[in-house]
Amino acid sequence: MDVAPDSGGRIRLVALRDGKATESTTLEALPALVRDPQARFWLDMVDPSPTEMAAVATTLGLHPLIVEDIGERNERAKVEHVGDVIHLVLFALSRNQHIEVDELDFVLSRRFLLTVHPPSWDPHTAHQLKLGLGPAMTRGLDYLLWALVDSVVDGYFPIFDRLADEIDDLQDRVIYKPDRETLEEVFGLKRELIRIRHVIGPSREIFNQLTNRDDALIGEAQLLYFRDIYDHLVRLTDDFDSSRELVAATVEVYLSTINNNLSLIMKRLTGVTVVLAGVGALGGLFGMSEAGPALAGQEMTGFWIVVLVSLVMGAIAVGVLRWIDWV
Repeated sequence: MDVAPDSGGRIRLVALRDGKATESTTLEALPALVRDPQARFWLDMVDPSPTEMAAVATTLGLHPLIVEDIGERNERAKVEHVGDVIHLVLFALSRNQHIEVDELDFVLSRRFLLTVHPPSWDPHTAHQLKLGLGPAMTRGLDYLLWALVDSVVDGYFPIFDRLADEIDDLQDRVIYKPDRETLEEVFGLKRELIRIRHVIGPSREIFNQLTNRDDALIGEAQLLYFRDIYDHLVRLTDDFDSSRELVAATVEVYLSTINNNLSLIMKRLTGVTVVLAGVGALGGLFGMSEAGPALAGQEMTGFWIVVLVSLVMGAIAVGVLRWIDWV
């Protein structure tokens, strides 16, 4: 299959005619493709303007609600059957310092697949398309849709792996260095997991619906592939639940560690108080009668006896406190 070279434009139109795939970066050929009942094509648009989207919607005959949902770019993950097309909304996840969520819109009909997305996601990097677009489109537009959404879901796994490593690291730090910075990172992870939940949960339901209902746009041969995506999302849901429980447990460990450290400090202060109180009590009993004469050069023996007894009592108190692990 001959495919035109990538021009790097914001619009990529790949058409399949008579077993041959051709690619362009403009919409000039779109009306002719729509009029040709034998043509099958994929239109990929990167952040189209409202004018571009309206023109494409008119040419493809899309329902106004689909156009509105695509334009708002704040939908939740969902699948809708509108007329003779399927509108699928998924989210691509990426993570540098924090979780980034990008909305992806897929519109599938018998004759075309429309994808609308931000520039941060490139559908042409999907590993299922490494043999070229021609072979994928020959197997059907539903297969092409699977290849793209499977790549999106596969991109979730590295993020979960990184989160698992960070949770393990935070748990170690919580035990050995429970400071404020560590606690802030724990709560940061909790916020990121909440964002992930808003993506994973609805996405799982999407593929549950696609694989458990008869749909003329999803061929029987491709159902197995979509079920595989559903299985992946089930596994990711389990991983998400485990991560959420680990983060919650990390917060509990942090609070327990702080309380243990506070208890240790209180025990040590109590131990110091016991030592000083014993010495202070003895000094209070004998200090007034022995200190004055001792400073005047008289009765030095009694003074040193009091000092020695005070030191011995302090040493005994320290020994007892160390034996019970209070100091």
